Amino acid sequence: MKVQIDSERCQGHGRCYTLAPGIFKEDDEGYGHLAGDGAVPPGEDRAARLAVSNCPERAIDLLQEA
Repeated sequence: MKVQIDSERCQGHGRCYTLAPGIFKEDDEGYGHLAGDGAVPPGEDRAARLAVSNCPERAIDLLQEA
């Protein structure tokens, strides 16, 4: 599973990096960005889904890998 952030839609509410700090990080201006390449680490699936569902702008997409 992978995630991606649409930086055009992100408004910097910080829910992603608060709910899933192993997947998302905060930049210098408070906007969320990926901590790595977007791959969700083992055991972090629930946190990734929680971040996706709590983003007010729906700026985070969850990508299922085949």
